[in-house]
Amino acid sequence: MVPADVADVAPWRDWCSAAEGSLRFLAEQLGWDFWMVTEVVDGRQVVLLAHPPDAVRPGMELPWEESFCRQMIEGNAPRLATVTAAVPAYASRTTGPLRDVAAYVGVPLLRADDSLFGTLCGVAFRAKPRSAARDLRVVEAAARLLSTLMAAGMTPPPLPDEAPSG
Repeated sequence: MVPADVADVAPWRDWCSAAEGSLRFLAEQLGWDFWMVTEVVDGRQVVLLAHPPDAVRPGMELPWEESFCRQMIEGNAPRLATVTAAVPAYASRTTGPLRDVAAYVGVPLLRADDSLFGTLCGVAFRAKPRSAARDLRVVEAAARLLSTLMAAGMTPPPLPDEAPSG
């Protein structure tokens, strides 16, 4: 039994709980409008978890070709853009469900073999100040934690049964 005064730092029971805790932490500490954990599968980027929970439905998907995260993964754009309109690779993606994204931060999530699992990302619908660039180190640490848990054998949640497009 964990004493009440340390229960807030008890280990998470599984990968999903750790990811949800990470998303809550990022929202509380850094702000941004919403945070997501996504998985890339079969040319799609699928939302597994989001915070706030009602911001994006788990299962929402976007073609990988259209994704901000793909541009970041391929090195065409930075991990953090306080003004997406100022980054050509992101500015060209602001259509459809991404049309209102004004700021973006994303970091890859890797499996034990260093292959791409998905991303941990946050978006804002208003440009962020340049000082928000310091948020990147915190997001990178959270992503590395989730990747490390996968490497240690914790499993992410399965893809939602229905994956409606966004």
